[in-house]
Amino acid sequence: MNRFLCLSVVIAVGLCLSCLGSTSVLAYGLDEPAADHTAPSYDMKGQSLFDLEAVQKKFVDLANAVPADKFSWRPSPDSRSFAEVFLHVSGERYGILGMMGVPKPDGFDGKTFEKSTTDKAQIITELNKSWQFTQKAIQGMNNAEFAKLLPKLGPQANAGDVVYILVADAHEHLGQSVAYARENGIVPPWTVEAKKHAAEKKDAQK
Repeated sequence: MNRFLCLSVVIAVGLCLSCLGSTSVLAYGLDEPAADHTAPSYDMKGQSLFDLEAVQKKFVDLANAVPADKFSWRPSPDSRSFAEVFLHVSGERYGILGMMGVPKPDGFDGKTFEKSTTDKAQIITELNKSWQFTQKAIQGMNNAEFAKLLPKLGPQANAGDVVYILVADAHEHLGQSVAYARENGIVPPWTVEAKKHAAEKKDAQK
């Protein structure tokens, strides 16, 4: 009985704190925010390149870890294969950057690109080529160009939104690729490396 009473008190206190927290947030939200004239603290150009480079390295490392005969593997008939996912990532870079007017490479056909090859070496080459293309396009933008409006994408859409889409898309397909790898018993190389460092650190502490 005492245990039940204690539990009831804990729940009641928790609910009260939750309500108070919600009330304070709502009250705060009612205040009219003052105009913010400070310089932005987030460098979208630098951060997006940093993030995309890290993801690119993981794509290439994972592609290198996948056996060549697994590049045609797919989890179901209606899913992309390993090869198609990696090529999709490469092709999406051209397509997404094209939304803000960056010309696609000569000869690139987005309709056929994903199924153009299952050759491991060629796919890794395409990942690297599309990353160099992406890096050059973003490096060539100045800060003002990130705020350039793109009315065809939406009333307030701008070039920075396009770069954000590129980053989000990259992370989505990296997660997909990792799931594919795990399904085939392939441990991502960065996980192998992290476990190795953890083991070395543990040994050093003994």
